[in-house]
Amino acid sequence: QVQLVESGGASVQAGGSLRLSCASSGAQRTCMAWFRQAPGKEREGVATICQQSTFYANSVEGRFSISFDNSKNTLYLQMNSLGPEDTAMYYCAAGGLLRSLEIWAYHIWGKGTQVTVSS
Repeated sequence: QVQLVESGGASVQAGGSLRLSCASSGAQRTCMAWFRQAPGKEREGVATICQQSTFYANSVEGRFSISFDNSKNTLYLQMNSLGPEDTAMYYCAAGGLLRSLEIWAYHIWGKGTQVTVSS
């Protein structure tokens, strides 16, 4: 079973940037995605990549960028112009058969990395 391990979460000030990483224990040929969950809110899809095709939630379009390095089996999420609304636990997901921001589309999940943005 493939395992995913996220890293890169931190506390930053509004306007700052972070890059999250998600290391996969095995080669990935499925669609992958980043999700986030803020306290008291449902988990939501942020960005997805499937065979180099990407798609973003409206809330992060133009600020976040998802990419995958095949040589390192690692998924990235570059986050710029961060605001307090981006504060959440960020999760990496894999195993998707289609490009989707829906939770049901993925069956492999990491344990998350915390991002906190202060104003």
